[in-house]
Amino acid sequence: MSLSLSLIGSKLSGKSGILELMDDLGKAMSQGGMLMLGGGNPASVPAMEKIWRTRMHEILQSGRDFEVMLGNYDTPQGRPKFISALVQLFNSQYGWNITEKNIAITNGSQSGFLFLFNMLAGEFANGMKKKILVPICPEYIGYADQGLCENLFLAGKPLIKEIAKHEFHYTVDFANLPVDESIAAIALSRPTNPTGNVMSDEEIEKLSKIAKDNKIFLCIDNAYGAPFPNAIFGKASQPWGDHIIHSFSLSKIGLPGARTGIIIANEEIAKAISSINAITSLANTNVAQEIVAPLISSGEIIELTKSAITPFYHERLLQAQEWCREFFPDNLPYSFHTCGGAFFLWLWCKDLPITSKELYERLKQRKTIVVPGNYFFFGMQEPWKHTDECIRMNYSQSPEVVKEGLKIVAEEVASAYGASALTC
Repeated sequence: MSLSLSLIGSKLSGKSGILELMDDLGKAMSQGGMLMLGGGNPASVPAMEKIWRTRMHEILQSGRDFEVMLGNYDTPQGRPKFISALVQLFNSQYGWNITEKNIAITNGSQSGFLFLFNMLAGEFANGMKKKILVPICPEYIGYADQGLCENLFLAGKPLIKEIAKHEFHYTVDFANLPVDESIAAIALSRPTNPTGNVMSDEEIEKLSKIAKDNKIFLCIDNAYGAPFPNAIFGKASQPWGDHIIHSFSLSKIGLPGARTGIIIANEEIAKAISSINAITSLANTNVAQEIVAPLISSGEIIELTKSAITPFYHERLLQAQEWCREFFPDNLPYSFHTCGGAFFLWLWCKDLPITSKELYERLKQRKTIVVPGNYFFFGMQEPWKHTDECIRMNYSQSPEVVKEGLKIVAEEVASAYGASALTC
């Protein structure tokens, strides 16, 4: 029998960047011998792995906590003691004034943004169509195909600031930011996946004011941000307001398999997310909430991220940057985006003779997996050559893998430019 899909069925089951990324990662892992510089999987941080093993042991030894964790549904909003611990943490850490009614748990932040984007934007009963504004592209590949209607995203073209000979930085082009009545919300990741850009407090304040003045929402994805996993190599404040929606995740602290996302927003948004949970999955997974709740309640999670996670990834970054300087010929026209956080190196090869997708295929032939940059430039209003000149690389894997992978990337980039570029 032939399969006939609805428009939404076709949309969700069709070809997408995130599907290709995850499919390639899965195949590469099964084949073995691949150098995995693709994907966003966190590293194995020994100090955090020890904590998770200890917590699981405590749960197993504590009455019926293990049986309750696996055998009972939680509320669609999430586990009450976990939510109460989050309220205490954020209010004490940032001076917020949230309550339990401001929080909803999701089965991963990816699911949370699928709910948020399609709840806030799309087609309305009055015939109005609204969009999500991405203030800077490139942005997270996982957002690109989440719209249940077509053309859900509108992206702002960034300004490019040269920091040094082989370093650059994207900033928001506020003068040309397309904000009008068709925009329902502004959305960004901080630190940004794929570039490692930590949007400045000043930029966040400006975006917050734009959102508030236009009576729209500002959605901030903190999957790599503060207070956990705190993969930020500098300072970044966390604003709060009725028009701000924060998303957090337990994946990057070392629990990606437990799929737990956190939405903090005004009470109406949090209630709506809980209602969607009930329809789509009845309730959320309990495991990560049970494991992490005591660490959040005591505040230990803050100290753990500062002592274990932040320095771990910063050390990996510095080592990767040193290898890049060693392997990439100095006279090639390449630049790396300033990395203020997250797990990625974002490489721009100016006037690259081949596309980033072709470079990706060449690297795959040499058993090195990266992510071609074009997938991250969704919602752009006009073609831009820059989108085919970038790739994303994950530096969080073992040093041996990262070193060899970067060496191969440098060789293939040099080969793509050809001998003329090396002698210019």
